Amino acid sequence: MRADELSEADEIDFTDEVNRRKIGIIIMSLFDRWNLSTEEQLNLLGLSPNSRALLTKYRKGRAAINPGRDTLDRVGWLLATHKALRLLYPENENIRYSWIKRRNKVFNNLTPLQVMTTEGIIGVAKVSRYLDFMRGM
Repeated sequence: MRADELSEADEIDFTDEVNRRKIGIIIMSLFDRWNLSTEEQLNLLGLSPNSRALLTKYRKGRAAINPGRDTLDRVGWLLATHKALRLLYPENENIRYSWIKRRNKVFNNLTPLQVMTTEGIIGVAKVSRYLDFMRGM
């Protein structure tokens, strides 16, 4: 399963370690498409700078995403952001994957990525909710 294949109908049991391993692979694939640095990836997942090796384990499916509420909420908001961008820009992959690094007046001329990395989980949720608003949700 790739990030592009997720839909509203997908109901994932996050108590299952196998599913959390798959989500780790998916989120790392999304980070690759967003062209994020290691530091940005760690920040968005709420991980310590000392957790670099964990990203490689997620990427290879050797570790499951932490089942804690903070991590699962972050992953959920990030995947919702991706989904909203897919719906808003179905024909323009370039905008879809570069949008988070483009300055936006709504965010005081910061990039959505800057909002997410400086404001933590609140910023991640804020960006996702903004995209929901743009979709008319």
